Amino acid sequence: MGRKFLAICLLLSCVVYSALGYYLPGVAPVEYLDGDEVPLKVIKLTSVHTQLPYRFYDLPFCRPKKIVDDKENLGEVLRGDRIENSLYEIYAGNNTACKVLCEKDYDASDVKLFAQRVEQDYRVHWSIDTLPAAVPRTIQDPNGVPKTVYETGFPLGFQGSDDILDTKKGVMYINNHVNMKILYHTNQEVYTGRRIIAFEVEPMSIQHSNYDKNDPNSVPSTCLRQDSAQYQSLQVAGKDDTLRIIWTYSVTWEYSETPWANRWDAYFLNTDPQIHWFSIINSLMIVLFLTGMVAMIMMRTLHADFRRYNQMDPNEEAEETGWKLVHGDVFRPPKHPMLLSVLIGSGVQVFGMTLVTMVFAVLGCLSPSNRGGLTTALVVLFVVMGVLAGYFSTRTYKMLTKGGTWKKNTIMTAFFFPGIVFGIFFILNFFLWGKGSSGAVPFGAMVSLVALWFCISVPLVFFGSYFAYKKPAVEHPVRTNQIPREIPPQVWYMSPVFSILMGGILPFGAVFIELFFILSAIWGQQIYYIFGFLFIVFVILILTCAEITIVMCYFQLCSEDYHWWWRSYLTAGASAFYMFLYAIFYFFTKLEITTFVSGLLYFGYTFIMIFAFFVLTGTIGYYACFLFVRKIYSQIKVD
Repeated sequence: MGRKFLAICLLLSCVVYSALGYYLPGVAPVEYLDGDEVPLKVIKLTSVHTQLPYRFYDLPFCRPKKIVDDKENLGEVLRGDRIENSLYEIYAGNNTACKVLCEKDYDASDVKLFAQRVEQDYRVHWSIDTLPAAVPRTIQDPNGVPKTVYETGFPLGFQGSDDILDTKKGVMYINNHVNMKILYHTNQEVYTGRRIIAFEVEPMSIQHSNYDKNDPNSVPSTCLRQDSAQYQSLQVAGKDDTLRIIWTYSVTWEYSETPWANRWDAYFLNTDPQIHWFSIINSLMIVLFLTGMVAMIMMRTLHADFRRYNQMDPNEEAEETGWKLVHGDVFRPPKHPMLLSVLIGSGVQVFGMTLVTMVFAVLGCLSPSNRGGLTTALVVLFVVMGVLAGYFSTRTYKMLTKGGTWKKNTIMTAFFFPGIVFGIFFILNFFLWGKGSSGAVPFGAMVSLVALWFCISVPLVFFGSYFAYKKPAVEHPVRTNQIPREIPPQVWYMSPVFSILMGGILPFGAVFIELFFILSAIWGQQIYYIFGFLFIVFVILILTCAEITIVMCYFQLCSEDYHWWWRSYLTAGASAFYMFLYAIFYFFTKLEITTFVSGLLYFGYTFIMIFAFFVLTGTIGYYACFLFVRKIYSQIKVD
């Protein structure tokens, strides 16, 4: 059996290595020699108002004769990325003052579609050498020093206003010209060629003049003007009008002192790192407060209790008080042991996925150049961690029921949490299909997800469950009485609902600042890559959940209430309730979503995140309380 287990573990290691250890695009630098073609890839169109991504060519832009899709990984597909080739011709070191991409006539329906997408503030996403196209912005750091930050993507168009010269208020204008600036770095002593450092884009709306179409070198004279006051913006006409658009672009290569290793820094400077330090200091203060309470309980109160209880003469009839009074009921199995075991198994699965992913991210294995790498890692690791879900779920269930129907428990573990997540995801995917969004997962990718679930995750759950079932049940340090003890009336602040809600505040308080940046990255189309801060906050979350659960559990046992199993899980898990309230607050105060489908997507995906956070924090609280209870009751002498 040991050899079979070792062989299976080696096989799983190979699977994980093949899934995560492949070459990461963008991790190795690419040098472009002068004159080498630099392909420009188009990716998608996004809007913070609709949250519905679309393929670039869903709008009638200039298309190549044959559209070639890059091979996307699973994470890119789930993100709605569709990487395709384009007509733009860019060559290393060659500046292009102006070039006509194409000239197209659009009917009323095309014009209406352009106007609608402009009104919804859609942004265009391109990439060169895995770097996203970005609009540079100049801001000042806390010392007053100006620095350049990047906003990924560029606007498809804009609405006219009184502040914009020669535009009509409320009228839509299309950006039909782009000035591309490609920053590069060279070091002839180390390598030859140019390494691309940044891809800046300046979009413009220009009502171009006519040009000689028979002359390949002819360009509209308006394309060569650099002063925006010298040209007229291109208005997207009314829905009953047709429109001719001349699409143009220019390319400029510029040297940069920034080394290739630091080329992503400007993309990550949209947030002030001092805010993250404030978040960590705030969380550490909570942890120190809880650590002080736990230390006081363990070092003073419990030690005094141990001395008093252990110094009692067993021949004397001394009345027991406090937490020792319930020693004969403290390990009495709770109600619904199967559901508790399933949630604990799923929590361990989420914990393992989160921990390993963060370790990879902190070590730099999940480069932002590898688009979709983080999402792919989360999915693959969640599937692989099914072995932990099966093991810990069955181990807990066997302890609570002394055996029971462990096969039914295993099936519940394999399908309960993943089934809820996949069911919500599948329903939301129907709405995305109905809207024609590229965010809709194709049928082939959906089949791949189902195959990962049924062909890898489910067998791994049964595999872990089988080994847990073969192990002997966990023995408790004290015996359980046959007749349950009556629980005395509790004071109002020790009631289950109040104590659970109070216990969930501190874990949420430790992470809510970082939660704002995570939500902004997900729904605000920003890049989140501060995993060092996130890992510290994650460790603080673990400590906070464990310590607040121990404190509340001790107070509960001192009140002679021995129903701690579910209470410990829900005390830490209640932080998810406050996350839900914050998500509602964030939706109404930070987002400008107005359509039903977009709101449904927000709350659907947010519920998945909150549910995962619930099982994660609940499991941490349960195991902290479980170890605490076993520890204190193993230190007393009981006849």
